[in-house]
Amino acid sequence: MAETNPPSTTEVDEKLYSRQLYVMGHEAQRRMMASRAVLIGMSGLGAEIAKNIILAGISSVTLCDPEMPNSFDLGGNFYLDEGDLNKCNDDDDDDDDESSSGKRGRAAVCRARLAELNEYVKVDVATNVSSLRDEAGLLNLVHGASVVVITVPLPTSLLCAINDACRASGNQTCFIYALSTAVFGRVFCDFGDAFVVSDKDGENPATSQVETILTSNPALVKVLEDQGRHGLETGDHVTFSRVVGLDGLLSNNSGQSYEVKVTGPFTFELCGLDASTCSEPATQGYITQVKTPTTLSFKSYKESLENHGELMMSDFAKFDRPPLLHLAFRALAAYAEAHEMEYPQPGDMVAANEVWELAKTLDSEKILENDPKAAQRIVLHLASGSRAILSPMCATLGGIVGQEVLKACSGKFTPINGFFYFDADECLPEAPLADVTPSGTSRYDSTIAVFGKEAQQKLLDLNYFLIGAGAIGCEMLKNWALMGVACGDKGKIHITDMDRIEKSNLSRQFLFRNKDINEFKSTTAANAAVDMNSDMNLVAYQEKVGADTEHIFGDDFYDKLDGVCTALDNVDARLYVDQRCLFYRLPMLESGTLGTKGNTQVVIPHVTENYGATRDPPEKSIPVCTLKNFPNQIQHTLQWARDYFEGEFKQSSEDVNSYLSNPDYAESLAGQHSKIETVLAIRKTLVDERPVSFEDCVVWARLKFENLFNNPIRQLLYNFPEDQVTASGTKFWSGSKRCPKPLTFDLNAKCEDAQMRNHFDFIVAAANLRAQMFGIKGRTDEEYFVEVLQNVIVPDFSPQEGVKIATSEAEAKDSENAAPSALDAEENIEEVLASLPKPGELAGFKLNPIEFDKDLDDHMLFVTACSNLRALNYSIPTEDTHRSRAIAGRIIPAIATTTALVTGLICLELYKIIGTPQKELNIDAYKNGFVNLAIPFMTLSEPTPPSKTKTIVKGKEWDWTAWDSLDMNVGDITLQQFINYFETEYNLEVSMISHGVSILFSFFGNKKKLAERMNMKMSEVVQSVSKKELPPNQLFITFEIIATDRDTEEDVELPYVKFRFR
Repeated sequence: MAETNPPSTTEVDEKLYSRQLYVMGHEAQRRMMASRAVLIGMSGLGAEIAKNIILAGISSVTLCDPEMPNSFDLGGNFYLDEGDLNKCNDDDDDDDDESSSGKRGRAAVCRARLAELNEYVKVDVATNVSSLRDEAGLLNLVHGASVVVITVPLPTSLLCAINDACRASGNQTCFIYALSTAVFGRVFCDFGDAFVVSDKDGENPATSQVETILTSNPALVKVLEDQGRHGLETGDHVTFSRVVGLDGLLSNNSGQSYEVKVTGPFTFELCGLDASTCSEPATQGYITQVKTPTTLSFKSYKESLENHGELMMSDFAKFDRPPLLHLAFRALAAYAEAHEMEYPQPGDMVAANEVWELAKTLDSEKILENDPKAAQRIVLHLASGSRAILSPMCATLGGIVGQEVLKACSGKFTPINGFFYFDADECLPEAPLADVTPSGTSRYDSTIAVFGKEAQQKLLDLNYFLIGAGAIGCEMLKNWALMGVACGDKGKIHITDMDRIEKSNLSRQFLFRNKDINEFKSTTAANAAVDMNSDMNLVAYQEKVGADTEHIFGDDFYDKLDGVCTALDNVDARLYVDQRCLFYRLPMLESGTLGTKGNTQVVIPHVTENYGATRDPPEKSIPVCTLKNFPNQIQHTLQWARDYFEGEFKQSSEDVNSYLSNPDYAESLAGQHSKIETVLAIRKTLVDERPVSFEDCVVWARLKFENLFNNPIRQLLYNFPEDQVTASGTKFWSGSKRCPKPLTFDLNAKCEDAQMRNHFDFIVAAANLRAQMFGIKGRTDEEYFVEVLQNVIVPDFSPQEGVKIATSEAEAKDSENAAPSALDAEENIEEVLASLPKPGELAGFKLNPIEFDKDLDDHMLFVTACSNLRALNYSIPTEDTHRSRAIAGRIIPAIATTTALVTGLICLELYKIIGTPQKELNIDAYKNGFVNLAIPFMTLSEPTPPSKTKTIVKGKEWDWTAWDSLDMNVGDITLQQFINYFETEYNLEVSMISHGVSILFSFFGNKKKLAERMNMKMSEVVQSVSKKELPPNQLFITFEIIATDRDTEEDVELPYVKFRFR
């Protein structure tokens, strides 16, 4: 276990694992692809873990569970249904899946469906284990395994024996034991005495740029402050590249790492490096943190039972809960061992109290004495619901344990060391329910065992709107299918997603298969959910949720909903949905992931703040002058390359097509700031540089190389020579301004960092994209390009006098705003348009605009090569296509484990929303969550209440929030009646009424118009003033009013008016 498995030599499928690779990295992925996991127990939690690690792409998974499915399993295992209960194997052709009892065990039933998740993963069933008490058979499974995971109750002696066998195995197999019982969970990890972690947190190495390195002993480094803090800690190690100055001291030791002693947020010393003899300080360079492996030591299960050590927290409001749960699970295990490994039946309070008595006898630390009543409630609930398998808990723990398995296989990220306990007891009634006897045949036996029949009926009758059918949407539907959400006669789920399925979705959106690629996500996900629970009522849409679809998702639609669940990937859409939920006072379940990080937010009307109440600051944009002339980071060159792609291959085609299809094209340019540039670009594309063969495209690409990476750099250096100094006497090319160098074309050149043939790649990609634009067949064979490029004549270039180059953002804006006189511009435009072929002469001719798609390799080859060549101009470290794709495509890293976890947490909140028997829930019962599976870290916290606005109405104080409105359900009354209503109901004098941007009434308005409106109905006034018809499905109109108290004449601050006119 000191070393994880050597990496697989199999090539990583970057299309499939695209988003996951930005979490795990290629090296960790290859190690996973050489690993084998053994899963003992295939109830709900086992199925979740299996699903997550198979999607992640480990080499093989062996399932071991010969036990027959029971009705409790159906609450968490999505590949079991009522038909599998006690089913014989008569219809099974695979003898390997047959258990010795002649009936199919849980592992055999699930194997084929799990194997469908990933064609690269071998999934088999352990056939030499007769039962979960077969010690010899279970111990044999340890051999050759990277990790053994147990998810069902086993005798303590057997657990310890398996753990010992793992420790004694040749490669010290990692051992994980996890249980999910009702709303309580337990995870234990033992990865051996010396487990090597290659990257403890998964964060990108800290990077910064040198402002100066002083000639001191030790050398003192100051980083550029406008790039942010260096993000280092004392003891970290860093490497340097492209360092200018310091007599080559750091340049000559390329790749060597130096220990850091931090002296400030922007400064640090290099321990042991004496720079005092250097003749000049360093003025530029790149700094990169070095990730160093760490070795962790774990205790065995036997040791940890007696001395659990520090227990990982998940909710600091329940700081005393982990020790209590440790004791309670020990008592439950003792009960099971005394009753042939059977847990108490739901509602069996005699058995539950026996567990309580066992807990008291095991309580050597006097944990139960702190709050005996509260402790007894937890222990009794754990015992009474111990057989219940709930999908949200399986998803939550399955995400956590799934990631621990990947850590064991890859050596990446910090494992849980010892025990972790989790609970959601806020969902539970005060005491275990009595009438919860299981039917033995229903998939809802687990839910009823914990929450009762009434709660289950509420779930069946729910009407919910799920927005998004991606990774979170798929996991949500799976959980809901097992919970029974919208599976009753009154229930319905509406799901919408505009997107179609791509291959990169398959590694985490587990309801989709290869055969589903290019199908709509929403329809496919809905069908898959119905396959899990045929009673589920679903309606699938392929519509965006926004202002332009309110004719579909309007008042009448939201009026029938019980809540909204978002599974979105952008903030703007979330904010729109948030406003809808505010208006209709609907709960909103919100979650999101970023690699191993995840967050959840539950929004409850009048109880919590809404999603949009707090927002992150907007991202900083890159200054124009930096992009054009002074890049210093690969992000700058990639943005520049993307912008160039957009202009050259999309905008230019669209401009040409617009000219050819619009007979009044000249008039359509009116008001456009850059119209002369537009028509000149059209002439260049349509006339001057129009290709007729692919050879023309290659020549064009070769000349573009000069026009992008040689000529403009020579002009820049002509304007600002390398030794240029500013008016203050400082070097012009210093700090964030890196002195560039022109590139000389070399077909065989390779860049040092990314090891890419950027010169050649640029020509191939640019020529083929150009050919695609003009409908010319392209090619990629190198021999052809070598032959054509030998004959290209590159015109000479000489820098020119009088060329202005902006050196700051202000100068860039001035240059952008500067334009030729209107008269000259019009004359030039007319002259250029006259030189173009008439549209009639090119009847039927049309260019193909190419929109950048990060998932298309030829697009990314161009952007990467273009970016790297620009980076080489400025001595910026280059990046390969994989990393460039992430930056240029703004790809959000994603992995199935985090997705499963956040949806589990969200669904636990849904139990609270439908109502907990026997008690009213306050805000402290709800939980927002933040997790980082890499560290690992989890914190659940009470949501923030909505902020209040204090006002006085009719002499009484009213604290209203964003959830409040003045609701009027008095029919479509006239404007005069509306004003009178506020006088009589609120003692307010209305001075202004507005709807959106339209003012309907104001004391200073036109008297004649106001008089006409007074007898019009409010809906008529709105339509008259706004000049827009109200849609037939609209039930409400919102008004903002300004009013004063009639007695005090004080202004009264009021929420909006929600006026129901239909």
